[in-house]
Amino acid sequence: MSSPDASHLAALRPRLPSPLEQVEDDRFVRRGLRLVLKRDDLIHPELIGNKWRKLAPNLAAAHGRTVLTFGGAYSNHLRATAAAGRLLGLPTVGVVRGQELADRPLNPSLARCAADGMRLHFVDRATYRRNAEPDVHARVLRAAGAEDAYVVPEGGSNSEAVRGCRALGEELRGHADVVALACGTGGTLAGLAAGLAPGQRALGVPVLKGGFLAADTQALQERAFGGRCGRWSLDDRFHFGGYARVPAELGAFAKDFEDRHGVPVERLYVAKLLYGLVALADEGAFARGTTVAAVITGRPFP
Repeated sequence: MSSPDASHLAALRPRLPSPLEQVEDDRFVRRGLRLVLKRDDLIHPELIGNKWRKLAPNLAAAHGRTVLTFGGAYSNHLRATAAAGRLLGLPTVGVVRGQELADRPLNPSLARCAADGMRLHFVDRATYRRNAEPDVHARVLRAAGAEDAYVVPEGGSNSEAVRGCRALGEELRGHADVVALACGTGGTLAGLAAGLAPGQRALGVPVLKGGFLAADTQALQERAFGGRCGRWSLDDRFHFGGYARVPAELGAFAKDFEDRHGVPVERLYVAKLLYGLVALADEGAFARGTTVAAVITGRPFP
């Protein structure tokens, strides 16, 4: 990271560039395709993959202030932010979607956040949806007791994060024709596409249903770079019903991929990406001779 404030992030030293591994998978080989895995899950033991790439520039910009961010009950982003706060000695606040969760035992994901020192503030779902409205946003911060905090949006996707993810595309120049990744908020895709070489293209596989991500991704690129950058597209067919939905078919697919290749498959994002790529290969969506890189953005939560 090039920020002049990066020196105080020594506790977050990453393994960069992350490894690139070829896997022999007959579902691709018989179509004349080459599959490689960009192992961003190995960047850092606690800030996994795109979470490190998006959080590091934001943590530098925070200048030691309390960091407040947003997420659902199983948010990988909340866990990563909490872990970063513990490692750096920064106070963190997580605004969690779902007021009803305040009266229940914490699930393992939120319990990890709390154990790492994150103060959790629960809000009702209607308020959470309106958080982009300035008056609602200010009210949420006041209620959380964090009016002076450095705010990172849900999923960590802002201009700093998008520019941080551009390096992911740069690391993949010359290594693949198509670079695919699972998408939640579009920030990683926005940065990745900007970093790729002109002959490459990025493919996003949304893990939420709704069809809103193209506009969000373009808006992120416009704010970070002044306009649309790189060649990118989305395929909305592989969300399996929405975020955190892991039906039996998807779970079985992920287990089979792990058995075939010895690579741990995170279920909420990575499994949907890999399932989508196998389906696209079977449909003939990639020309023979194409090298497809799948970005492994996370690993299973223990």
